[in-house]
Amino acid sequence: MKRFWLIFSQAVTVFVAAYFVVATLQPDWLAAGARRSGAGVTLFEAAPISDPARPAPGSFSPAARKAAPAVVSINTSKAAVRHPRSNDPWFQFFFGDQQQSQPQTGLGSGVIISPDGYILTNNHVVEGADEIDVTLTDSRRARARTIGTDPDTDLAILKIELDKLPVIVLGNSDQLAVGDQVLAIGNPFGVGQTVTSGIVSALGRSQLGINTFENFIQTDAAINPGNSGGALVDVNGNLLGINTAIYSRSGGSMGIGFAIPVSTAKMVLDGIVKDGQVTRGWIGVEPNELSPELAETFGVRASEGVILTGVLQDGPAALAGIRPGDVIVRVDDKAVTNVPTLLATVASLKPGAPASFQVQRGDRMLELAVTPGVRPRLQRALRR
Repeated sequence: MKRFWLIFSQAVTVFVAAYFVVATLQPDWLAAGARRSGAGVTLFEAAPISDPARPAPGSFSPAARKAAPAVVSINTSKAAVRHPRSNDPWFQFFFGDQQQSQPQTGLGSGVIISPDGYILTNNHVVEGADEIDVTLTDSRRARARTIGTDPDTDLAILKIELDKLPVIVLGNSDQLAVGDQVLAIGNPFGVGQTVTSGIVSALGRSQLGINTFENFIQTDAAINPGNSGGALVDVNGNLLGINTAIYSRSGGSMGIGFAIPVSTAKMVLDGIVKDGQVTRGWIGVEPNELSPELAETFGVRASEGVILTGVLQDGPAALAGIRPGDVIVRVDDKAVTNVPTLLATVASLKPGAPASFQVQRGDRMLELAVTPGVRPRLQRALRR
């Protein structure tokens, strides 16, 4: 009897030791069951998930499932252009019958933001297009019409007429922080809807030469051609921005992408839908970054702010008493640190409503009330 118990205890000890080794080195083997394949090969397969609807820890699938249906593919086409003298007999005699050039096509993405059928996308996706076709993730298609565009922010508003549209939930881009996890959803290279993940790399990126008004969210989530106009969402699937540009030397993603904050997109949407255009404030000045050389030239003792090297005669700023050489430090209690900040702050002012400008002139600090006018719409000769 003692011998039997000795053998039993030794077997249990060996089993426990083996279990400890496997649990330490190959824990997946314990969750997997040994199965034989059709060819008789022993394989270890993971245990079935008890609740398939419950995502794995750290999974972004709930956010993707929530946001992806509202992200659409946009295909644009531009009619072929025939040579203006192609019907001239002498032109045909020397150059032959010049055929029409091939129609131009484009590809991008968009985001459904309203059950009424409004879609946010980039202006450069639909600029100059004669026809715009939208394809939803459920394979429905619709011809879109352009409600309005805002080249200064590179945003456009489209509208489609379909029922039971999936709509994205708008997040709060003003509460974003560097390091927050984000997803980029779009249709890169036309391969179909794709979801990539990353983090917020930086906020308030400007002076990139992309738009007139720049306040980009920078992310390392992969954004490629075709992603333009797609959604940048948080881990809850809420819209934070519209993907608009990448930094690349090869044409593909290099880990630096830029998105327009949803706060800007909402402002553009309201302006275009309500008034047909975005109305921005304007004061008629020529701003420059403050440098020691400019400060010395104008005799101003300022270490921060934006210096004005020109003021339009009879413009809103001139009528309020602002002069060349003044340094704008604050606008309505908002600090002005650089030219893009000043442009964005003035643009957000309501035309006709006086605003407080804190200005340094020489060694004096002045408080002036400036009544902004409406920013003129500039003709853009070149799209970047």
